[in-house]
Amino acid sequence: MKRPTIADIARRAGVTKSTVSFALNDRPGVSDATRARILDIAREMGWQPSRTARALSGGRAGVLGLVVDRPARTLGVEPFYMQLISGIEAELSSRDIALLLQVTDDARAQEATYRRWWAERRVDGVFLVDLRVDDERAKVLAELGMPAIVVGGPHGLGGLPGLWNDEVAPVRSVMEYLVALGHRRIARVAGLPGLWHTVMRDEAFEQAARELGVTPSGGTADYTGDEAARVTRRLLASSAPPTAIVYDNDVMAVAGLDVAAEMDIRVPDRLSIVAWDDSVLCRLVHPPLTAVGLDIAAYGAEVARRLADLAAGRPVTSACHATAVLSPRGSTGPLR
Repeated sequence: MKRPTIADIARRAGVTKSTVSFALNDRPGVSDATRARILDIAREMGWQPSRTARALSGGRAGVLGLVVDRPARTLGVEPFYMQLISGIEAELSSRDIALLLQVTDDARAQEATYRRWWAERRVDGVFLVDLRVDDERAKVLAELGMPAIVVGGPHGLGGLPGLWNDEVAPVRSVMEYLVALGHRRIARVAGLPGLWHTVMRDEAFEQAARELGVTPSGGTADYTGDEAARVTRRLLASSAPPTAIVYDNDVMAVAGLDVAAEMDIRVPDRLSIVAWDDSVLCRLVHPPLTAVGLDIAAYGAEVARRLADLAAGRPVTSACHATAVLSPRGSTGPLR
């Protein structure tokens, strides 16, 4: 069935297309009775405004964009992004704003996507995620004059507003907890190097280790189970293996738990495991994973509110959203 147009409504109502346009856009020049009749016909025919046409005529597109520079296969298994997007979607749908999602291979492709979207007036603004230390995207967005908000911070915002979670205090909290359990050899399996939140957690981990008398170790992975398993095997096979490991996400922590079972290392008797980004996954495994977490969906909703306001021309400031909380479970215990 063909999508109804303004011309179809005009024919049905017996008026000109300009009269229909005035009525649908609530502009003067149309009597109340005619406006009501045109709106009734439009509803009856199932007419909806074209976001593209509205944008080309100088209005807003009613769409916000999210470009993620991650392999699609890893994006699909990482609960953090699923929760973040669910929060963004919940808020935007309540405002009748659509979300346009694009997965790219690298930073250059991501920048090209921003330029294309803005030139085609496909979006009113974008969410900037996975902020890197050497990030050029803020400069590109400023050059385009494109509304944007950083999902992260406070470092490297490049003049853009940002909303972040405290990355430092939870690291200290985890380290103090593990030390209180008797652990002195603690490893950290970090996510992608070069991301600001990875750098901040690394620095907080190293500082806490120095101050608490801990011997630190670790490695980096790409947030997938396969890479985390590889790093975990190396750590546990070393001459002085860690007695506790902290992972940068839940998927990697579950992989670490599997490796411990594979190597006949009992958790938590001989190894304690802590996951970042608490999720249902952490509670489904045995033993359930001690985890650091917060309401990621609420975080996504608040970021969406701020970008919607920014795209509408309202001022938006940077802020810290929340501090993650440690939830002890069965994967951590006293060193035996």
